[in-house]
Amino acid sequence: MIQNILINLAQVLIGFAWGLAVGCGFVAFLTVLGIIPRLIQLTKTLHLVKVYTGCVILGTLMGTYLSFTNVSWSNPVILLVIWGLFHGIFNGMLAAALTEVLNVFPLLAKRIRLENKLITFMMAVVIGKIIGSLFQWIILVR
Repeated sequence: MIQNILINLAQVLIGFAWGLAVGCGFVAFLTVLGIIPRLIQLTKTLHLVKVYTGCVILGTLMGTYLSFTNVSWSNPVILLVIWGLFHGIFNGMLAAALTEVLNVFPLLAKRIRLENKLITFMMAVVIGKIIGSLFQWIILVR
């Protein structure tokens, strides 16, 4: 009995420590890439800083909750599309921030000698990502 309690306590402490490590890494990643400040700068919505912060915290907590529970529910297709849209926006901004920091697209376009087609190249990536996300959320998740 006491051995089970100690094992469970050790599991809780280890899980909490790893959760802190992953959470700190996630916050450091967002901070280094500057996603939220860049979003605020581009959209000129400095007055919504608390909303952005709350959305990140709420999204993280909701994602954690859904990851550790067996909650499932049936949703209409339109709700899945909206849910997928939010996921796509976040992943797209994350990828865009990473590529902006590393200058991936200009370097890749220069390497494959398509400097004059950079806009076309970027639009192909964006449209491909949109189609792939819609396919996943409408066809596969449904």
